[in-house]
Amino acid sequence: METTEIIIEKLNKLTAGTLSEALQIKFTTYDEKYLTAEMPVIANTRQPYGLLHGGAIMALAETLGGALSYISLDEKSGTAAVIEANANHLLQVSQGKVTADAEFLHKGNTIHVINIRVTDESKRLIAVCRLTNKILNKSVH
Repeated sequence: METTEIIIEKLNKLTAGTLSEALQIKFTTYDEKYLTAEMPVIANTRQPYGLLHGGAIMALAETLGGALSYISLDEKSGTAAVIEANANHLLQVSQGKVTADAEFLHKGNTIHVINIRVTDESKRLIAVCRLTNKILNKSVH
């Protein structure tokens, strides 16, 4: 069985050349039901008005929720695809970094529902997101 550190390292390597890399999303902690990542509030993640972009928050949520499903599956036979994502943006952030924590609300054989909480450096709740992933058999697609 792989250690938490190896899993985090693998997830961070998977972001090379992706939107996650462009947004500087970094996975930081993991256990079987919980995954955390951070994202800086920088030019790449801000809207023109200087605030953290809601789309960047959604990209963080999809990255995190997809990764949580991915690492819970047998990577040789299954994968996950987002079929629904939503967010409530509660507060604005213009600097620093945000941290997102993802946990399973439901972990079935064909559907995963994941709750994601995004907080700022002061632990204020910035957004709550919910992601639904369909579990796909790799041999089918």
